[in-house]
Amino acid sequence: MEKDRMPEVRGRTERYFRRHLHLHAMAVFGRQVLGLHHHIPLTWVRLAKLTPHLGEQKRTTASLLRKLTTASNGGGFEELPLVGPKKCVQQLQCQANLVYCLPEKQGTSVDGEPRRLEKVVCSLLDMGFSDAHINELLSIQPGPSPQQLLDLISEFILLGVNPEPVYVALKQSPQLLNLPVVQVKKRSSYLRKLGLGEGKLKRVLHSCPEIFTMRQRDVDEVVQVLKEKCLFTVQQVTEILHRCPNVLREDPSELEYKFQYGYFRMGIKHVDVVRTEFFKYSLTKIKQRHVYLERLGRYQTPDKKGQTQIANPLLKDILRISEAEFLAKTACSSAEEFVVFKKLLALEEEELESSMSEEEEEEEDEDEEEDEDEDKDEEQL
Repeated sequence: MEKDRMPEVRGRTERYFRRHLHLHAMAVFGRQVLGLHHHIPLTWVRLAKLTPHLGEQKRTTASLLRKLTTASNGGGFEELPLVGPKKCVQQLQCQANLVYCLPEKQGTSVDGEPRRLEKVVCSLLDMGFSDAHINELLSIQPGPSPQQLLDLISEFILLGVNPEPVYVALKQSPQLLNLPVVQVKKRSSYLRKLGLGEGKLKRVLHSCPEIFTMRQRDVDEVVQVLKEKCLFTVQQVTEILHRCPNVLREDPSELEYKFQYGYFRMGIKHVDVVRTEFFKYSLTKIKQRHVYLERLGRYQTPDKKGQTQIANPLLKDILRISEAEFLAKTACSSAEEFVVFKKLLALEEEELESSMSEEEEEEEDEDEEEDEDEDKDEEQL
């Protein structure tokens, strides 16, 4: 009985070893492919994106594998088949260079770093960044690690900013890349409290990217001036920061003076200041055009009841238009007259400042004399 079953057992044994030898061979092949993937991870991602149809992928798999083996053994990327344009092949070579440089920079393992880099690239692609954007962001030197770059960008995306504005801001202000992620998260939370989430941060990040690098105290001072000194509501402060992010760069005292000039000298109400983006314009431009119209008799400061004897031009016809349109439509004057006026106004401003500084010096001298007299009286006593 046992002799009759020997051929069957022998056959099972042979099939068992034959199957395990096949699996072992497949495992060795898989480790070789993974080894290539560790060295050139982004090549597979790029080639998959550049190959439009699955049929082409199947037809070119064997050829690509041979070429990739050549590249991993010291060959160059120029040996790879031109699946896409030459520019794409150059991007592959650039990414591969980044992969080889990262382990030396951060002291991590060669096997783990390409995998993390590929995950970061895939995440940025999912967010909507283009290949060119990702290449340039990863090429910024000195820059953060790929994971830190992903964490920073994720915070901007969570605030409702689109990939294009994020890319432009990081390119224009690479110092943002060196910010700790914790600081970015705290500032993001603060901006949400101010109402600058849900896409409103796009203009702020484009016009004033240093809002993330500014000291918290400086941002608080600007917000405090708008709320407590200028008496804007919370919603109006949000609109001002959204429409005129340049106020974050201004000195708080100068910002308060600009509001007082518009409110008391020009008679502009809070709603009009917000709606017309009054804070976007420099005080010099505001004074030049307002005083010029005033001296031409085309603008009057409203009285306590907000009334004037003439109809003042709209603020948009004073500040929002070019100088040529302002002179032709609003002032009805020539460019030569306006040039002379601006020079005279600048001289008046200088004389006023000098006289004010002299008065301050005289007041300081008087205070010092009073202090000296008090000291003498105390000594006599």
